[in-house]
Amino acid sequence: MQLEIRPDPAEVGRARKWARSRLDGLGIAADEPVAETLVLLVSELVTNAVVHTGRPAVLRLSLPGTQATAPAPTVRVEVTDTCSRAPVPRCVGGDATGGRGLALVDCLADRWGWSREGTGKSIWCEVDRSARREGSAAVACGGDPSAYDDFAFEAV
Repeated sequence: MQLEIRPDPAEVGRARKWARSRLDGLGIAADEPVAETLVLLVSELVTNAVVHTGRPAVLRLSLPGTQATAPAPTVRVEVTDTCSRAPVPRCVGGDATGGRGLALVDCLADRWGWSREGTGKSIWCEVDRSARREGSAAVACGGDPSAYDDFAFEAV
């Protein structure tokens, strides 16, 4: 499943809506904690592509192993763009209104990374449905909500 993304900030909302409908269609109910985690991850990766590259991108959701009787154990979110610059870490102050997207991805996903794709790159993350922890993002991030206060990433 994939969605083409235009280099327009309004596309982030469209990507979230698309992801919700695809997850629901694959048996991941909107009230499951993993659903909102996945939608947040989609939002962060698409925002990075739109804001930091200014180029079109492609959002993909992969649910390997999905069968009619068994939900996928792992869900993969991937955003591919035509900008070859690698994600670059950056530190932001506590009052900054942005710059924490990949820190959130690092905190909420079970795995994430990036690779070169042709003339561009692909940034991906995976969530294991069976490993989901209940509660807030702070719990998912090891219980310390300030763990990423001064450390953030910028995907370019």
